[in-house]
Amino acid sequence: MAILLLASSLARADDFTDALKPLANDSYADTVAVIERLAELGDPRAVPLLRALGDGELRVRKPDGGAFIVRAGKASDVATGAAADAAGAEPVRVNNRVRVAVRGALGRLSLYSPDASERLEAARAVLKSRSADNVPLLEKAIEAEKDPAIRAVKTLALAASRLMAPARDVQLAGVAGLAATSDPEMLAILRGFAGDAAAHPDAKSAAERAIVDAEARVARLRLIQTAFQGLSLGSVLLLAALGLAITFGVMGVINMAHGEMVMLGAYATFVVQQAIKAYAPGLLEMSLLLALPAAFLTAGAVGVALERGLIRHLYGRPLETLLMTWGLSMILQQAVRSLFGATNREVTPPSWMTGSLDIFAGVAITTNRLWIIGFGLAVLALMWVVIRFTWFGLQMRAVTQNRAMARAMGVRSGWIDALTFGLGCGIAGLAGVALSQIDNVSPNLGQGYIVDSFMVVVFGGVGNLLGTLIGAMSLGVVNKLLEPYAGAVLGKILVLIAIILFIQIRPRGLFALKGRAVEA
Repeated sequence: MAILLLASSLARADDFTDALKPLANDSYADTVAVIERLAELGDPRAVPLLRALGDGELRVRKPDGGAFIVRAGKASDVATGAAADAAGAEPVRVNNRVRVAVRGALGRLSLYSPDASERLEAARAVLKSRSADNVPLLEKAIEAEKDPAIRAVKTLALAASRLMAPARDVQLAGVAGLAATSDPEMLAILRGFAGDAAAHPDAKSAAERAIVDAEARVARLRLIQTAFQGLSLGSVLLLAALGLAITFGVMGVINMAHGEMVMLGAYATFVVQQAIKAYAPGLLEMSLLLALPAAFLTAGAVGVALERGLIRHLYGRPLETLLMTWGLSMILQQAVRSLFGATNREVTPPSWMTGSLDIFAGVAITTNRLWIIGFGLAVLALMWVVIRFTWFGLQMRAVTQNRAMARAMGVRSGWIDALTFGLGCGIAGLAGVALSQIDNVSPNLGQGYIVDSFMVVVFGGVGNLLGTLIGAMSLGVVNKLLEPYAGAVLGKILVLIAIILFIQIRPRGLFALKGRAVEA
């Protein structure tokens, strides 16, 4: 085995040194031929030689054909890399044609570079400059490649280059290599090949079939991508509507200032992050986590104050409540403008919420959206635990089902109303923390979600957490599915019309609450 390896090494060395002999002819055409031969061999020693040739540092000795790189007064043999005596060696002449050939050959030989980034860049360059001459070089480069990502690019480059070959079987192999990809650039290459008059008929037919299959695959991937985007939008709607579902379900208050509670949560996040930047920059990565309790307490405290000071006097008067909370929303917006200004404020996302994650081939979703989906579900689960397994949750459910009976049993319904309203506003503040990562933090932040939040609550069933979850996710996915065909505005109008028609059939939504007071 060792003898075979030694023989192979010696043969490779002979090929390299034999390829250099025409340099002694002092002919531009022969020099270009040497460059092309070196590119075909794929010998890594050709890279420093070609760079030296391009820089005018390559010398050749005509009597024996020895080639040397002379740099800073020191000479080295191109075949061995060892120091050598370059006496009698003359510079190899270079013109524009030789320089162009050197650049092309270096690009192809970079496929063997020890630097992974250079190999990747070279593979992409060869992919763009498709040529049948690249096929042998790419086949060798793929055999030597260890990095899976770079190997995949080289494989695509090989398939694209095979399409340029005249042989039928080679063209078919190229089509097969590109058929499994969903990359738009590769599909464009297949379409161009299918319309090429020089393509073999069998290969052209295979390319047309591959294009049809790829387009169907791309359509499925886009549908999955859209569904993920819809779930992402649904998680935002879930956070925005969750608090509204609780307050509306318990007290029947149409709170038009709910969006401003979301906005207060976003501004609380901004304030916390600015304070950390100023006084504890080492905690910047944790600023979003530290903002969660601040946003919850800020929005919750404002909610309790509003309920105790204003809203409790208007129970049972829905129109007056609606007008009053709408006025409160205007007041809160103007107050924020006075404190922070009308311009948008930036909340820097932590490193663990940046970038994107490949779910599977062709489908990716941004990391911050994934975190928001998980955060929305976590808040929902926490609320379910609070409502089902705590004393406060028991009293809140009692007030929801039959307020008079709850009072008769000693439940202080006034404080339950205040705490419930504060809880709902606090959850809206948590929604503001999440929205600060995907939307502009501005006084108008909550206005874009208030109508959708009410639609989620009405569609899912007032005060029902499961209905809120299903309603938010359903509306998010449907909105995203309609947008490519009807546009964002018309899509929302169609969703609103569908909900209106649905309410005619089920006035209490998907999951109606049960109880004497509710059913009365």
